[in-house]
Order: sequence, then C-alpha cells, then structure tokens
Amino acid sequence: MADPVTEHDQQAETVVRPAPHRWLWYAFGGRLPARNRAWVLHDTTTGTWWLRHIVRSVVQMSVPILLVMLLLPAPWQLRAAAAGGGLFLGLLYSIAYMNETTEHRVMKAGYPAGTAQAARDRSELVRARGESERKREAAARRAARYRRRAGQ
Repeated sequence: MADPVTEHDQQAETVVRPAPHRWLWYAFGGRLPARNRAWVLHDTTTGTWWLRHIVRSVVQMSVPILLVMLLLPAPWQLRAAAAGGGLFLGLLYSIAYMNETTEHRVMKAGYPAGTAQAARDRSELVRARGESERKREAAARRAARYRRRAGQ
C-alpha cells in the first residue's frame, strides 16, 4: 500500500485559506471547495492541529450554549452552570475523538484515510531527529569542554 503522505507530496498543492464564511461552514462540519483541499490537510496536520480542533469544537458548541443562556427559563446562575456543563462534556467528547474527527475532515477533502495521521507521524519523526541531533551536538561540546579542562 502506498504512503498517502508521499502521494500528497508528489502533487505539491498550494495552500489556499478559506474565506471566513467558508471557515465557519467548515467548522460546523461542511465540506470546502476543491481549491481549499491542501489547506484542510494543513489545518489537520500543522503543529497546532489539536488547538485548531478545539477551537472548531467550541465554535460548534457556541450555538447551543447561546440558546441555553438566552432561552432557558431559569436564573442566570443555573443557565451558566448548564452551559458550562455542556461545554465541558462537549469538549471531553471532542478531545476523545479528535483523531477520528480530523481524519474524517481530511477524507471529505478527498485524501485517503490515514493521511493526516501519517503526516503528523512523519513531522514528529523529523522533529525528533532534529532534537536528537541537537542533543548529540550539545553532548559532544560538553565532552570536548570536559577534555580541555581535564587536560589543563
């Protein structure tokens, strides 16, 4: 089976950010036009993908929370408690299914299943290799400094 991330890299698509009204549609689960396809992959694989997911979840929950706060015939403290509890539970489920939700968004954009996770895994591997190299170089500098001091 071919690596979905490699297939994407061969296409070298340009990332086109959606307009604000399209982003709202996307945040509520809608599909973006084909020109935003690469942006969807970027949105679900960049270093802050998890934070972007939480922001989309809060945007989705803002409508029911607003309705509870405005229409529930109860004291404002009870309305706030109900809205807070709903927000907490919504975020709990959203975080629990974060990987599946982002993969579904990527599949709706036309990428094969597993593309987002493969891209995140690959970028984590690149980051870890860079960190490892940085630590190796720092250890070599410390060892050289120790040898210089021990030789004096």
